[in-house]
Amino acid sequence: MVTAFVDMMGNLIVFPLIPYYAQRLLGHGPLWTALDKIGLGGDGAVVSLMVIVFAVAQLISAPYWGRFSDKFGRRPALMIGMAGSAVAFVVFAFADSLELLFLCRLVQGAGGGTVGVIQAYVADATKPEDRSKALGWLSAATNAGVTIGPAIGSWSMTFGYSGPGLVAAGILLVNMGFAWKYLAESNELAGVHASARPAVRKSPEALRRVLSHPREPASRLIWVYGITMGSFQGMTTVLALFLAFKFGVTEQTIGYFFAYVGGLSFITRAVFLGKMVDLFGEARLSRIGMVLLAAGLAGMAAAPNIPMLAIAVAFVPLGTAFTFPCVTGMLSQVVPQHERGLYMGVQQTFGGVGRVIGPIYAGFTYDYLGHGVPFYTAALIVLATISLSVGIENSIPARKPKAAAT
Repeated sequence: MVTAFVDMMGNLIVFPLIPYYAQRLLGHGPLWTALDKIGLGGDGAVVSLMVIVFAVAQLISAPYWGRFSDKFGRRPALMIGMAGSAVAFVVFAFADSLELLFLCRLVQGAGGGTVGVIQAYVADATKPEDRSKALGWLSAATNAGVTIGPAIGSWSMTFGYSGPGLVAAGILLVNMGFAWKYLAESNELAGVHASARPAVRKSPEALRRVLSHPREPASRLIWVYGITMGSFQGMTTVLALFLAFKFGVTEQTIGYFFAYVGGLSFITRAVFLGKMVDLFGEARLSRIGMVLLAAGLAGMAAAPNIPMLAIAVAFVPLGTAFTFPCVTGMLSQVVPQHERGLYMGVQQTFGGVGRVIGPIYAGFTYDYLGHGVPFYTAALIVLATISLSVGIENSIPARKPKAAAT
């Protein structure tokens, strides 16, 4: 959790600033000229493409990272992924063209494919009935990084445009040293040589299984994750542009907006998620989360002023906190342990596909159909996805009763 927190803090130093860096470089270079000729030279389109490049690299690498971690261990996969992210931040620090910004997103996406590995690590180290709570704590740790990272990014702009990237790279290098010294291999893989572990199916086979058997529990959960993540990511792609247009938010103040969202996410996951899982169960709580997420997405577009926006935004971290950890926790219980990393990598691949389709749609509709359209349609898609999870609780092993207090 400490490793994930610091890693996310480094990522969020850079992420909120990407739209502003892209706007600064628009109108220059061969890449922008080529994009402008095909109608993709607008603010929304270019930022969407940067999100897509990250997502494509992540969706391609995620199942391979998962399979690698099933075969050789979670720890080496995480170390390599962090090294890739550090390189990406150095590229970001010195990017003076759109080409280098796109390269930064490509490298960072490849390193970011280890998200499923982190989730598999937590699942290895916890009992099945506690996994959604533990994954919620993991999300709380990463959202603490979301809270702090953007504020550091806005502050580090005082050192110039290279400041945020260099600060983020330095933080990642410190994190690698921490992980090297303190991050042991996860419980179920520690002490087991790679040759002694059960055979893991190849990544393309698992992908085909999800596509060809969509009614299986694992497939349904992966589809829920991918569609919901795509809707959410489409909104975040144009969020900075929307806030700048409607409420005058700038690159000096956007970090505090993300800090507000990250703070709410942290509190929800750290304080309320475990109690809500015990009260409703993972399946029902995930559906409640999707309703809240849809309400937040639509409410943001309809908000007439900052106070109403703050209220609407609060539903988004509630929705994501109740949806994503529960879906991932249920997935960890319906797949074999020796393929847990693989299937969580496949889940990230479907999430990556959503991160491609969602931003493409959001950028196009933002530029040509109206600034609120991406938010309203994302809300409708999230509501429709609830049908995929109906009855999924019948496929989850029954919870073991807790021992009576003595």
